[in-house]
Amino acid sequence: TAATPLGLMKFEHQGTGLLDLVLGTTGGSLGETAGLLILACGGYLALRGYLNWRLPASILLTVAALSALLHAVDAARYPSAPFMLFSGGLMLGAVFMATDMVTAPVTNRGRWVFGVGVGVVVVVIRVWGGLPEGVMYAILLMNGLVPFINKVTQPRVFGVRVAREVTP
Repeated sequence: TAATPLGLMKFEHQGTGLLDLVLGTTGGSLGETAGLLILACGGYLALRGYLNWRLPASILLTVAALSALLHAVDAARYPSAPFMLFSGGLMLGAVFMATDMVTAPVTNRGRWVFGVGVGVVVVVIRVWGGLPEGVMYAILLMNGLVPFINKVTQPRVFGVRVAREVTP
């Protein structure tokens, strides 16, 4: 038993090697250390049509972009994008938790919005929050916003006019 890579980075300012993170030869639960295996399984599920690739792609791209931007601003304070992607439960959350068909948005545009929201909240919690991990909180928060995301991203039905309020 040992501290997870995110815990070491957040509280002791000690990094973990990227190869250890990618191969899973570091401390942590299976969902935190098997990044390549989770990506391979997610790719298989996407090819079979069991998950929509836009959700994990938008989450991972957002986390990578924001963490790369922060790392470019202050490399000593903020972890790099590969570290943020392969540490913690981000891969597990992006591939298996956020893609749940019951709680995910129904439109492709909504999936992109949902994924970007999850990615932003993950980075905010990991970098400025009191906890080293924030994937589950980010997904739960965005799940609460899914009805609003669905309402905003629904396409207009052709042949139907929007009812306008008539003022006397």
